[in-house]
Amino acid sequence: MSESQALQVISDPKDFDDKSGNIVERLIFNHRLVLVAICVLLTGFFAFQMRGLVVSASFDKMLPQSHPYIKNYIENRGQLRGLGDSVRVVVENTSGDIYDPEFLATFAKINDEILVLPGVDRAWMKSIFTPVVRWIEVTEEGFKGGPVLPTDYNGSVKSIDDLRINVGRAGVAGTLVSNDYSSSMIVVPLLPVDAAGNPLDYHKLSAALENIRTKYTQAADGSQPKMRMYIIGFAKMAGDLIDGLQKVMTFFLLAAAVAAVVIYMFTRCVRSTVLVLACSLIAVIWQLGSLVSLGHGLDPFSILVPFLVFAIGVSHGAQKMNGIMQDVGRGTHKWVAARYTFRRLFMAGVTALLADVVGFAVLMVIDIPVIRELAMTASLGVGVLIFTNLILLPVLLSYVGVSPAAAARSLAEENDEEKGRGIGVVWRLLDKFTERRWATVAVAVSVVLGVLGYYGSLDLKVGDLDAGAPELRPDSRYNRDNAFITGNYRISSDVFAVMVKTPPDMCRDWQNIAEIDRLSWTLEQVPGVQRSTSLADTVRSYIAGSSEGNPKWFTVADTQSIVDAQINNALAWNSEFLNNLCSLSPVLAYLADHKAETLDAVVEAASAFAAKHDTDERKFLLAAGSSGIDAATNIVVREANRTMLLYVYASVVLLCAIAFRSWRAVVVAVLPLILTSVLAEALMVKLGIGVKVATLPVVALGVGIGVDYALYLLSVQLAQQRLGYSLGEAYRRAVAFTGKVVALVGVTLAAGVVTWAWSPIKFQADMGILLTFMFLWNMLGALILIPALSHFLLQGETRGRVTRPDEATLPDEAPLRKEATVRKEALADV
Repeated sequence: MSESQALQVISDPKDFDDKSGNIVERLIFNHRLVLVAICVLLTGFFAFQMRGLVVSASFDKMLPQSHPYIKNYIENRGQLRGLGDSVRVVVENTSGDIYDPEFLATFAKINDEILVLPGVDRAWMKSIFTPVVRWIEVTEEGFKGGPVLPTDYNGSVKSIDDLRINVGRAGVAGTLVSNDYSSSMIVVPLLPVDAAGNPLDYHKLSAALENIRTKYTQAADGSQPKMRMYIIGFAKMAGDLIDGLQKVMTFFLLAAAVAAVVIYMFTRCVRSTVLVLACSLIAVIWQLGSLVSLGHGLDPFSILVPFLVFAIGVSHGAQKMNGIMQDVGRGTHKWVAARYTFRRLFMAGVTALLADVVGFAVLMVIDIPVIRELAMTASLGVGVLIFTNLILLPVLLSYVGVSPAAAARSLAEENDEEKGRGIGVVWRLLDKFTERRWATVAVAVSVVLGVLGYYGSLDLKVGDLDAGAPELRPDSRYNRDNAFITGNYRISSDVFAVMVKTPPDMCRDWQNIAEIDRLSWTLEQVPGVQRSTSLADTVRSYIAGSSEGNPKWFTVADTQSIVDAQINNALAWNSEFLNNLCSLSPVLAYLADHKAETLDAVVEAASAFAAKHDTDERKFLLAAGSSGIDAATNIVVREANRTMLLYVYASVVLLCAIAFRSWRAVVVAVLPLILTSVLAEALMVKLGIGVKVATLPVVALGVGIGVDYALYLLSVQLAQQRLGYSLGEAYRRAVAFTGKVVALVGVTLAAGVVTWAWSPIKFQADMGILLTFMFLWNMLGALILIPALSHFLLQGETRGRVTRPDEATLPDEAPLRKEATVRKEALADV
């Protein structure tokens, strides 16, 4: 059989030349059993590998490793006491104050149980029951002090009274004791590894803290508990996210069910619907099994990627299934129909999936390990789809075929659509966008929307826009705990630390201490800073204490001998504001929140001070503390946002240029994507969603996945134009072949992720809303803007272009009509 007959209706596979088609097609379809066997073995292997899949989180993976602030933090982390990863646990007496004997006895047990948890930096855990928390006072004999917890504490009335006095002496009200003395805090600094040298398991730590909370706060008889516990910190938030992700499996099943229903309603064919879902599920198994084989796992921010891979697989599988169903409906044998569909759509599908891979892979430019792992996980999953949904699915369909009734129904619906009945009314309406008047209106409306969206996106913020943990719901247990702690303590968990570094033993220099004091005062003037503390406060207190508490001496003296004595006292009392070498001293600013505006203001003030007061022997290094790390992350995200978009669009443009071989077609494909990106940013502003680690990947995903619509629709349209059809006719034939599935895919993808909006994890809900918008808007852009833009840019593609017969996208209708007598028999044999 000649190539010119390659896409004719062939009901008997004996009449098909199995040497036709390109080498890839022949390699696949002439060795189907071998390919299926290999895929079965690989699926079994990767399913076995999934036994070792774990979902975990890491504080260090959230750090932008190459940013100067983080480099400064990591370099000095060992000398910074509790200024990195930490948890804060507050225990409240619901019926009195902390000086109740029963409360103190229970608090002591809680303190001891937390102290021995894996990963706790025990030397610097702070509470009124730990020796590192001390009181100091001035007496006639000089300085006197000791741990806040009396050495002879035994729970007696006298020892409790001594504890009360020591709490007042230590001045920990508002820090380790609440303002109303009804609760007390335990500050738990964490090490990056546990005692065995393994990375700290945040989920286990969170579960252990939750067990302690349950053990000591639940009344056995169901009455009002005598105590409540409140727990905040990255480890607890990560644990809550992982717990919430277990509920996310419900959404995965729901998304799969929605996809199954939508596809079945479109095809009314059980076997092909099951195959599409099965191949997409196989892709997820390969992806997760590969991750384990490479020594990786999932974290709370990449757990959604398998869901996306499944949805993308369903969308590409639906295209293949639709093509085969149309050919079978015309009377073509299922094996031949599978080869026809592979021949028409394989390159478009590969290009589309490569665009998806690029959309994920460009996230590698962001120097945050958790995003890079997300990019690797997603790229791996989408790459797998090339084998499972572009190759394996057509091969399996070549065996099982489609329902004869469904194929006949598909052909009848196609005939109705040709006559403008049913859904054909919509396709007729879309055809009008190839005409000048409709095309002009569509382009004009798009320009207006683009301008409005651009001005709306100018208010897009980087970082968190809400207090607490924006990754969780405002009414989540974690955020309620955070609200209680910030409302009852003078200092928050949002700490911004500037490290003042000097040569060894030079932190005692009075000029350096004076500069530290000036920085502390400067930070206190910044809106959003509650208070600041530093070594200068310690020195000032000691000088006043050495002068019988005279307030006139509550200052940093400019006499070195006076300062030296107080630095020696600070070293003796193991102050948290200097290291043992007296070469590093942090200045701590306690912030009201970690919103982007607050962090930007503090960074600006600290950077300006450092630029003005740095010397060769005194450096003000930004930044440590939870808010210092947040500030560095925001800076990296802000810089990476535009760079990422530039790279993803450059890659998409290149892939479209290779696929279409026309710069005008590239413009037609990319402009709708740009409009969607602009409108998505405006939507983020409207919904109060900031650009951060959790949301940054969404825009790249929307572009990479969104270009699929254009690749499928425009590739068919261009092929028809190059065969000599007019733009209107070419677009009409493209819509008939792939347009319905473009709409189906858009609806399926959107329906699959819109369910995320009800997730207990807020960042998943935000991603679900944004992806739903981008999937639907990209679909509308493909169906409306591609014909409208084609009217102005692609009219010339009709002239002077001839496609080789094996590149033709649709079978010629003339020979199809000649095969009408064969069609009924072929359907019966499917």
